Formats: sequence, C-alpha cells, structure tokens
Amino acid sequence: MLKLNNWNKIRMINKKTINIFTENIYPDWKLDELKVIKKTRRIFDYFLENLLEESCLFGFNFETITFDILFCGGEKTHQINKEYREKDYAADIITFAIFADDDSKLILDEDINLGEIILALDKVKEEATKQNVEDEYELYFLIAHGILHLLGFDHQTEEDYNFVVELQKKALEYALGKK
Repeated sequence: MLKLNNWNKIRMINKKTINIFTENIYPDWKLDELKVIKKTRRIFDYFLENLLEESCLFGFNFETITFDILFCGGEKTHQINKEYREKDYAADIITFAIFADDDSKLILDEDINLGEIILALDKVKEEATKQNVEDEYELYFLIAHGILHLLGFDHQTEEDYNFVVELQKKALEYALGKK
C-alpha cells in the first residue's frame, strides 16, 4: 500500500507545471540556461517526491509552481545583502522565500510563486575551488540549497545545516548522477 501511495503522490507531482525563470547578468560565465533549468527541475522533482509532506507546499492545492533564479556577481549580492538583509558582505546565494515566509500563503489562479534564488557566480567559482569540485557541481549544490529554502527548510542549528547539506547531496546524486 505504501508503494501505491508514493506512486500516486509522484503522479500528482508530475501533473503540476513547474515554471523556472532564469536570468544571467554575470558576463564571465555564459551558462546554458536551458540545461540549468532542466537540471534544476530534476532537483526540484527529487525534493517534491521525497519532501512534499515536510515542505511549505503540503496541504495546498495548486497546479503551477513558479520560481526565479538570477545569476549575477558578488557585487550584486553584496548590494542586495546591504539593502534587504542589513549585512555588509557578498553572499554566494541569497534566497527570498516568498511563499514559505508569508503567513498568508497567497495562491493566485492555482499558481504558487515560491520566490527567487540569487546566485553570485564568481562566488560559486571561488567555493568550487575551495571545495575541490567542478564549478557546475557547486552551482547545482547551491541551487539545491536555494530550493530547500524556497520549500521552507532552514538551518539555524548545526544539526539542521547537516540535514540540509545531506538533502542537497542526495538531490544532486539523483539529478546529476554524481555524489
């Protein structure tokens, strides 16, 4: 019976429309945005299939999920950090989780706007070098991190952080076929 329930949950998820909008304003890394969207969709599907009941989406009726990803440089995330978060540094990722953080959980025309992920590609490259991984792996690792924030997951404690990182690794193994 459990397998049937999981199968029905996956069917329900697969019937949904997932809109992922991207924009790259960082001139030093020409991303294949279609490829990024496809892999991001696989990461998102993994999280929905495995974490739907724990996410901010659970219990809501919707037909479409939408979120944006802005690729920029550290200068832009520094500016956003100062303006919106009162922090004076360039971040590798900033996530505005509109749906998860809003108590009213506004759904318009059966569409849930989860929010926006902002990635500083120069910081992604720096972190990839530090972690001794490919730039692309670090990019998707951070996209997975941002998606978890959009779905309402946070990491205020070390235990929560380790949980989130483990989820990111599992999603990448599923989406990219890599550990």
